[in-house]
Amino acid sequence: MIVQTDFLKKIKDFGLNTYEAKLWTALLSRGVSTAGELSDIANVPRSRSYDVLESLEKKGFIIMKIAKPIKYLAVPPEEVLERVKKKVKQEADEHEKMLNDMKESSVLQELNILHTQGFESIDPQDITGSIKGRTNIHNHLDFLIKETSKTISFITTEEGMIRKFNNLKKSLTKASKKGVKITFTAPLTAKSKDILPEIKSIGDVINKDLKGRMCVFDDKQIVFMLSEDKKVHPSFDMCVWVNSPYFGNMLSKMTSR
Repeated sequence: MIVQTDFLKKIKDFGLNTYEAKLWTALLSRGVSTAGELSDIANVPRSRSYDVLESLEKKGFIIMKIAKPIKYLAVPPEEVLERVKKKVKQEADEHEKMLNDMKESSVLQELNILHTQGFESIDPQDITGSIKGRTNIHNHLDFLIKETSKTISFITTEEGMIRKFNNLKKSLTKASKKGVKITFTAPLTAKSKDILPEIKSIGDVINKDLKGRMCVFDDKQIVFMLSEDKKVHPSFDMCVWVNSPYFGNMLSKMTSR
């Protein structure tokens, strides 16, 4: 049985390696079969077949029938999918619990001490960096929002305003509730009409096209984008982050006019 490479790649989304995917699909096509038969059908070395089939059994993809010779029975794909979903959720819950437990651990305390000591020795002007990829940029903006205590100013495009609000809504809402003044400056059209009331519920919106994309936090932390959002793929979008009270205060005064 020849299985297309593209199909095998999709099967790997079930959490299988190449040999597992080949043997499982071979067994699905047969219903019940021996290791030797499956090895020939799937073109998997016989020396590996038993180990791979044992792995598939442990994962819940197949059932071993007690017989001579030993035969294997395929579990219906719908049931396999439910088992995989259950396992993924269980592993995610366990991982989340482990990370939550770490909040109270001495490991995190020691890491925080190291970070604090390291920052104390840094000149504020040296706290700069470049960030690539829109997801990474949003993650950094989310971090800065949580650290902000007074003001947040977004200068962006209409699409950028909608995108930032949708991605940062949770942290922006929390910041607004604790008294942080939030302002979006962007050129407005009918495109943002439906979402505008929701944005205005957590901050001010100024209809102005400043031909740029940047964010200023507490008049000192600045993030400015290096390209127009319509002309760059999200994966290649890039920004520069600067900690400069002098520059931040100047930008805030300029954009508030």
